[in-house]
Amino acid sequence: MQSAESPSFQQQVLDRLDNVDRRLERLATDVEQLKQELTLTNTRVDTYQKASTQVVNLAFGLIATATVTIIASVILK
Repeated sequence: MQSAESPSFQQQVLDRLDNVDRRLERLATDVEQLKQELTLTNTRVDTYQKASTQVVNLAFGLIATATVTIIASVILK
């Protein structure tokens, strides 16, 4: 025989299960959004690193060119 509390208990379990399922769906959505944001952040960092490397290479190139120009002008005088 089932007691009078059984349907109520079953309904409570089902309600809690539905609640857990909704929370799990929200977490899955949040994880997907975080993955997309991480991909975008990684792209930005990669672009920044490449640009920084190019700026450093340009600076060294300018310094080397200026040094050679100064030395050449002194020697050719």
